[in-house]
Amino acid sequence: MKVNRLIYTTAIAGIVGMTAGACSDSFLDEELITAQSTDYFKTSQGIDDLVIGTYTKLKFKFNYIWAIECHNMGVDEFTDANNTMPAWNHYGDLLNSAETGANQPMWDNYYGMIEPANVVIANTPQYYDQTSSTYATRLGEGYFMRAYAYFELVKQFGGVPLKLKPSTTVETCFTRNTAEECYAQIIADFEQAYSLLPDKSKLEATGRISRQAAAHCLAKAHLFRASEINADWNSDYVAADLDATIKYASEVVDAHPLCSNFSELWDYQQANGANEKATEVVLAAQFSDDQTTWGRFGNQVHLYYPSVYQDMQGTKRDISGGREFSYVSATEYTMQVFDRVNDSRFWKSFITCYGCNNTAGAPLWTADDEAAGMPAGAVVGEPRFVGGQVGIKYIVNNPGDTRYTDFNSGATDVRVKRNGVVCPEHTFVRYFDGQAFSWNTDVANTTGNYYGIVPHKRSVALSKFRDGYRNSIASQFGTRDAIIARSADDVLMVAEAYIRKGEGSYAKAIEWINRLRTRAGYAEGEDRGVNVDGGQAYKNNTYCAGKGGGFSAEGSIYSEQNTYYESNDLEAERPTSETKTVMTLASVDDVYNSAADRPIYDALGCTSNADRMMAFLLNERTRELCGELLRWEDLARTKTLAARWNAFNDGVTRGIGRFDASKHYYRPIPQSFLDGITNASGSALSDEDKSRLQNPGY
Repeated sequence: MKVNRLIYTTAIAGIVGMTAGACSDSFLDEELITAQSTDYFKTSQGIDDLVIGTYTKLKFKFNYIWAIECHNMGVDEFTDANNTMPAWNHYGDLLNSAETGANQPMWDNYYGMIEPANVVIANTPQYYDQTSSTYATRLGEGYFMRAYAYFELVKQFGGVPLKLKPSTTVETCFTRNTAEECYAQIIADFEQAYSLLPDKSKLEATGRISRQAAAHCLAKAHLFRASEINADWNSDYVAADLDATIKYASEVVDAHPLCSNFSELWDYQQANGANEKATEVVLAAQFSDDQTTWGRFGNQVHLYYPSVYQDMQGTKRDISGGREFSYVSATEYTMQVFDRVNDSRFWKSFITCYGCNNTAGAPLWTADDEAAGMPAGAVVGEPRFVGGQVGIKYIVNNPGDTRYTDFNSGATDVRVKRNGVVCPEHTFVRYFDGQAFSWNTDVANTTGNYYGIVPHKRSVALSKFRDGYRNSIASQFGTRDAIIARSADDVLMVAEAYIRKGEGSYAKAIEWINRLRTRAGYAEGEDRGVNVDGGQAYKNNTYCAGKGGGFSAEGSIYSEQNTYYESNDLEAERPTSETKTVMTLASVDDVYNSAADRPIYDALGCTSNADRMMAFLLNERTRELCGELLRWEDLARTKTLAARWNAFNDGVTRGIGRFDASKHYYRPIPQSFLDGITNASGSALSDEDKSRLQNPGY
């Protein structure tokens, strides 16, 4: 919403330029057509087309760098990586109303979603065939879209202007509604959507919004309203909101059973494949390999999590490994929070092995290596590894591990000794022999040979968004659907609601958390050294056909291995027994005494059982939902962002910025909006007027 003159003429005209195509897997095949007049929206077909066009706005969260800036920077899970983002990770001076980065696009996108939703809500009862089987659905989609857009806005900005009727003329006078008023409208709209939308089993096409999607958003909206960010006004709502969260989220879990194996969620093999229809997925933004659906940006989240590998000797960029924009790097908190022996979610969420796809560029064994100690069979002058073998590995070990010492490493050739023998692979180690545990928020206090190096070019990279089905090595356009909601989130919302009800409900919370923790354990006989992620889609990618698995006849960057056994020093034992029992919590004592969580409790200064339970819940959200573009809003709503950023994000000591709790729990309102609107008499706002509309501190 730059100003409403732009909303009406741009958002409406642009959105209606999309109509349904003939794809069997998705209704969102978009074909640009001549813009219609607004009279077209007074027909059933016009309303159908307007709704389909509005669905494209759901893609915004996964477009461009905005996704990371707004949702996964400046948090505990990730700090910035090879590309430094001072405004967003460090809360630097450029996070302001003028140099807004994602702020302006977010504001414009969601107000650009609200205006067509208003048209759908207003016009459907008047002009849509009410005997049609899709009448209620269209109206429900309109209410859902409006509520969804306002919910995204209020989570980032707090109270925003509520505009609930379509424009018929230029409008420039707007005032901010309170967060309380916004939540009332959001919940009312989601309730309307819930009452009108079909069950997931009766959807017209893959990707359309169901009653369960509305239930998921209702649960979340009630939980957000009951959270600490709204503590100055929400006391009259909290009890009912927690009950509503439990009600709606439970319905979602019943309708969308959890996948039996966590890796099923990330087992992406090709566009529109079986993985994108996993039972756990409640709503996803629809992407594909059809270039007509990409728009200007497409799904770009796959670009932002990778660690840089292309400049290492023996590894060159290919489709399977991804294009490493490398904007975020997992923190020590993210390594620590997992039980990496028993919890499979770590190894099914992160990349620890990269294949060699360039033997000619691989490092050679040297006389220095021979003097230091080479593996049996190694020969001076021959490659340390060749195509098809692992070329880069990350060892995610614990302090006290005496096996690893650094040896003769360079920028593109990393040599490490293990038990006195030089490792063939470029080896990045979390803790060398003799290094003590550190959260490493102080860059002078380094661990291993990667995290303490700034910028964080090398890291244990998130694998959830990897995409080996793109149409070129350099392509920024991802082909995977992007999950907006999955029922594991609903499980955790129910658990949180019970925690918030007090100590008498902790047992119920644990019962719900165990649904995820038991699932997270290894099954009997499961090979824990296997990696599965979307990089594997290169195998089915026609663009890679005949090129030996990517763009080298020697192999691919994608590796089917991880370093589970080596990282945990379990190569001799190679355990195969199930760990589901170990992962399942027996009582609240398991929460209070968790080996993975106790250091986090201490770092955060948790002193009460309530503190530890909420900290555990937020830690469990990391273990389950790490990197899924939810973290900033979760820490903001619970008012834990300040404590966790200061404890775990190395931005605290980098001198680029500082989190200010009086300011940074909300984003700045875009200056272009404040400069463009007027008062009731049509005059431009004074600086004092603008200041009153702006969030504090900006």
